[in-house]
Amino acid sequence: MTQRSKIDTDGGESVATEPPVVVHRAAGLTSAEVAERVARGEVNDIPVRSSRSTADIVRGNVLTRFNAIIGVLWVVMFFVAPIQDSLFGFVIVANTGIGIIQELRAKRTLDSLAVIGEARPTVRRDGTSGSVSTSEIVLGDLIELGPGDKVVVDGELAEADNLEIDESLLTGEADPVVKKPGDRMMSGSFVVAGGGAFTATKVGREAYAAQLAEEASRFTLVHSELRSGISTILKYVTWMMVPTAIGLVISQLVVKDSNLKDSLARTVGGIVPMIPEGLVLLTSVAFAIGVIRLGRKQCLVQELPAIEGLARVDVVCLDKTGTLTEGGMDVTELRPLGGSDEPYVRKVLGALGESDPRPNASLQAIIDAYPDAEEWRCTEALPFSSARKYSGAAFSEGNGETSAWLLGAPDVLLPDGDPVLAEIDHLNEQGLRVLLLARTTRELDSPDVARDAHATALVVLEQRLRPDAADTLAYFADQNVAAKVLSGDNAVSVGAVAGKLGLPGAQNTVDARLLPAEREEMAKALDDHAVFGRVSPQQKRDMVGALQAHGHTVAMTGDGVNDVLALKDADIGVSMGSGSEATRAVAQIVLLNNSFATLPSVVAEGRRVIGNITRVATLFLTKTVYSVLLAILVVCSQVDYPFLPRHVTLLSTLTIGVPAFFLALAPNKERAKPHFVRRVMRYAIPGGIIAAAATFTTYLLARSHYSGTAALAAETSAATLTLFLVSMWVLAIVARPYTWWRVGLVAAMASGFLVVLVVPWLQDFFALKLVGVTMPWTAVAIAAVGAGTLEFAWRWVDRRSPA
Repeated sequence: MTQRSKIDTDGGESVATEPPVVVHRAAGLTSAEVAERVARGEVNDIPVRSSRSTADIVRGNVLTRFNAIIGVLWVVMFFVAPIQDSLFGFVIVANTGIGIIQELRAKRTLDSLAVIGEARPTVRRDGTSGSVSTSEIVLGDLIELGPGDKVVVDGELAEADNLEIDESLLTGEADPVVKKPGDRMMSGSFVVAGGGAFTATKVGREAYAAQLAEEASRFTLVHSELRSGISTILKYVTWMMVPTAIGLVISQLVVKDSNLKDSLARTVGGIVPMIPEGLVLLTSVAFAIGVIRLGRKQCLVQELPAIEGLARVDVVCLDKTGTLTEGGMDVTELRPLGGSDEPYVRKVLGALGESDPRPNASLQAIIDAYPDAEEWRCTEALPFSSARKYSGAAFSEGNGETSAWLLGAPDVLLPDGDPVLAEIDHLNEQGLRVLLLARTTRELDSPDVARDAHATALVVLEQRLRPDAADTLAYFADQNVAAKVLSGDNAVSVGAVAGKLGLPGAQNTVDARLLPAEREEMAKALDDHAVFGRVSPQQKRDMVGALQAHGHTVAMTGDGVNDVLALKDADIGVSMGSGSEATRAVAQIVLLNNSFATLPSVVAEGRRVIGNITRVATLFLTKTVYSVLLAILVVCSQVDYPFLPRHVTLLSTLTIGVPAFFLALAPNKERAKPHFVRRVMRYAIPGGIIAAAATFTTYLLARSHYSGTAALAAETSAATLTLFLVSMWVLAIVARPYTWWRVGLVAAMASGFLVVLVVPWLQDFFALKLVGVTMPWTAVAIAAVGAGTLEFAWRWVDRRSPA
């Protein structure tokens, strides 16, 4: 029926006004030619990778600066001290192993989902079209294109049917480019209207956007506020640690005239706790487990920071079609206008449906309702464009008559004040989509083709609401995330759909054609309203930019080619798995199950990661602060360092390591807050100062209280008791708000320390034995004062600089 593939063959009495046009369709490569090119290596061999390689994961977890420091200290301890003073090394090995295992699990999840979500271009070989993997394309392949398809390799256009290409992701030029046979095709661009086919001239790493695309799809944590904040903290820690450790070494090994091995062990005991060795590990594990959890919900995270980023958003922009509504539609009514003949109108609609080889959802509903009129032949076609809001076709009707028709948005095709628009508004208020069929006397390629078009019929379509959309919108409202619906459809119709789903502000819809172009004014309108209709693709991009300029963190969801530019510019882009290739390519998150209801799960994972890493970072850095301060106090006082590595291992395991692991993976619904470094350090610094002061006070009192050869062991035990109790209070504060399992966690850690104190062989193993009554109770009293001071200090910090 289309000009490209069908001509009149009925042999009857119908006489066409022009001879049939036969378009010779290229057959593409033969199977033998494909095999030759594969043998020569002329294949698009860029690996589709969504994750780091196994070697990169192992290297990233093993070869770290802090692992190197601890590794050297571990080797030293093997030669100069009992095995219990080397326990910290085994802990690091276990942590590294856990990190590698979890990241490998995440890799497997990502790789399996990436295969599901991978674009499969249509390639013509041996005269037959079929889908192949991007990596199976060879040099010279003929690749077919339709609306929403991504150009996956460079090439030269061989066939074009009103083909319009958007190259803005490569060139920054917003207007689509009309392509003709012989024009260059650049990988990374995408089709916005029409169709065609091009011959691949560059494949693999030679293609224009190949390296950019490969880099963008990798499993990465680089652009994450959380990761960059932790890197900043570790940089400061290193600066503090190096001079302090040098001073401690000199103090314990050079100035002090005591047993060399014991001094060496106590020096290591002072350096090891300065290193927040588990912080990076737990962050990686938290992200990795987030990927695995979301993978089970068929959610592909193409860039890991997206988990964190979506938790920070305060505005989510939604495309109506495919997001709030399902992709399919149904024709519910056909209203002829001006006395038009309904059977004739049905023929026109059937012919229009057949004229487009890749119909959108609206046209597909018309095709389903009105079969093709076999005797009609399409002589010219104007494909649908989101910018135009209509499509068209010209026909030879088989009886000698010719006609040209437009199908699209009534308020675009009709002049303001047309009486038909009032009738349409009534339908739009019910949430129905209305298309206008209009006859035009102008050429389809004329810029004024819609002027003076004669309204012939209204096609009323019913959109299927997603059953989970209302609950998802309610979730965002409950979480103080503003939802903005940006749709190309009629504003009243969009508002009615949003109203059915309970979106606040749905009754005050705005026609985006009336929005001011100035960014500040546009941002104010966006802040004041929630539903916008007749939004062009460029306007969606401008609206995202206006919201960002107003200080908002913006997520954009969509599935159509008209959403690509906005998805690319948004802080977080979310695509449906059934969306166009171009949409999936630019989105950081792809919902492979096409369920809008998956988004709250992504938000929840992000909040879990951010909120919990903030908690555990406070634990780790409090330890770093008090360790550095204790070392400084020891150097200045010229006394023995109070702890052996075994004491540090015990304290770290019970007050940080084990609890941090549980806290990092626990549910957390707190809204993500910015300024990660500041929020962590404002608690860690006062906590570390108080813990160091309380511990050193106990240590000095114990030194004056005990005497004899076993005095140092008794002094260490008293200081360890104080430090454990203050650290437990830090844990108790960080674990708030309490739930039964958090109370149980704190109690279990306290019980573990108590077991060490009362079981004789554990006392010997950890060299931890409380001597007498006076000093142990003094240590408890000092710890109680420290805990009270800590509580006061943290509450004061909360009041002075709330998060």
